[in-house]
Amino acid sequence: MSIHEEEQEIIGEFEMFDQWDDKYQYLIDMGKSLTPLSEQFKTDDRLIRGCQSRVWLHSELKDGKVIFAADSDAIITKGIVALMVRVLSGHTPKEITEAQLPFIDTIGLKEHLSPTRANGLVAMIKQMKMDALALQAKVS
Repeated sequence: MSIHEEEQEIIGEFEMFDQWDDKYQYLIDMGKSLTPLSEQFKTDDRLIRGCQSRVWLHSELKDGKVIFAADSDAIITKGIVALMVRVLSGHTPKEITEAQLPFIDTIGLKEHLSPTRANGLVAMIKQMKMDALALQAKVS
């Protein structure tokens, strides 16, 4: 599934809920379903800078595609990073770095986050794109 197709699917899922409390709960549930990140990857060098809560991101390249794994110590933030892993993991570095991610505005995510969480979301996206670039550079 392409990044765009994944975004469209998420937009459809969020449209099922009328209230933001329900959308937050959906994010929390996404976080709960995130595959736990191995403790060996919960290191300072994998912490995303700019997030108020602690968010770890592990990235690796498999068969030319970036595979992300993540975790957070905050439930909503864990849901947000789970959402981003769902959208960006399993794609080429080029697809990831070129992704515009309009679904974030379409579902109204940024406008319903506190300023610190919104900054954290931007930091997550930036780190995922930087990791994709770094992994691409290793094989180039």
